[in-house]
Amino acid sequence: MKKHNYSAGPCILPDEVFEKSAQAILDFNHSGLSILEISHRSKDFVAVMEEARALVLELLGLEGKGYQALFLHGGASLEFLMVPYNLMKVNGKAAYLDTGTWANGAIKEARHFGETIVVASSKNENYNHIPKDYTIPSDADYFHCTSNNTIFGTQIKQFPQTQIPVVCDMSSDIFSRVLDFSQFDLIYAGAQKNMGPAGVTLVILKEEILGKTGREIPNMLNYQQHIAKESMYNTPPVFPIYASLLNLQWLKKQGGIATIEKINEAKATLLYAEIDRNPYFKGTAAVEDRSIMNATFLLEDEAHKDVFDTMWKEAGISGLNGHRSVGGYRASMYNALPLTSVQVLVNIMQAFEQKMNS
Repeated sequence: MKKHNYSAGPCILPDEVFEKSAQAILDFNHSGLSILEISHRSKDFVAVMEEARALVLELLGLEGKGYQALFLHGGASLEFLMVPYNLMKVNGKAAYLDTGTWANGAIKEARHFGETIVVASSKNENYNHIPKDYTIPSDADYFHCTSNNTIFGTQIKQFPQTQIPVVCDMSSDIFSRVLDFSQFDLIYAGAQKNMGPAGVTLVILKEEILGKTGREIPNMLNYQQHIAKESMYNTPPVFPIYASLLNLQWLKKQGGIATIEKINEAKATLLYAEIDRNPYFKGTAAVEDRSIMNATFLLEDEAHKDVFDTMWKEAGISGLNGHRSVGGYRASMYNALPLTSVQVLVNIMQAFEQKMNS
């Protein structure tokens, strides 16, 4: 039986992506070779790379606006240091918004390169909300934020206006909602949250922001090198890129980001309504900052944990346990999770309520 997969990442992908990926592992493009063994310089894979990079810009509405899409190694965590390496000037400074574990990790890396100003933080409240009404220094080399906080279930709903370059880690909500993506000068995202399997990182950046730091950058960490080599400075992760392309094709076929956003909002509305209605559960994130991707919630009484855990596991639900930083439960509702899976969870929560009341 196929599980209802609420894993925070690696996460659920569409069935057709699994099916086409599986076929490509056996025989890619009727070549008699597996996608796992073809040359990254082969005509077939170069076509995959070119289409994937173009489709990213198309879906985000960034075609013809001076942006490049790159597929790189190292996960979003490597971007924590690639961003300051490429954007922070020698003796410069950068501004960061601290909204969770991954934002904090990015801040720690940036401090190796220069003055790193934390404009606001919700750390003292265990990151249960998004700070607001902060000031971004106009002389910073860039401003960095994290759009969605997977662990703590919060999401930025309105991004600040500033004249300096804006960098955003969108690892866990990219392609999930409509935004004016041109307000960002650099976006990065590990694929495994909402785009593909682990092993590749997507970077979208405006070329005009590069080459201004006055520092020497190792080639492997230099965005300009990766642009010049069209994401093939070294051997790219062929299979994760191919699977990501299939997922991007699937998303376009659904109607693009505008269509998937409506579905994602319906899923989140259904689950949050039950969390708020059911007296046995409570949410952990500030209501106005709740993520539509990752809903975090607790039992009102942890003594009932074994009963509830048994019920959702028997219903075929997987990956619902919360991160140790928050505890409780985390329902990750990425693009490919169907509304029917959310309904299964809601039904279990209601059945649990009835059981406790009987």
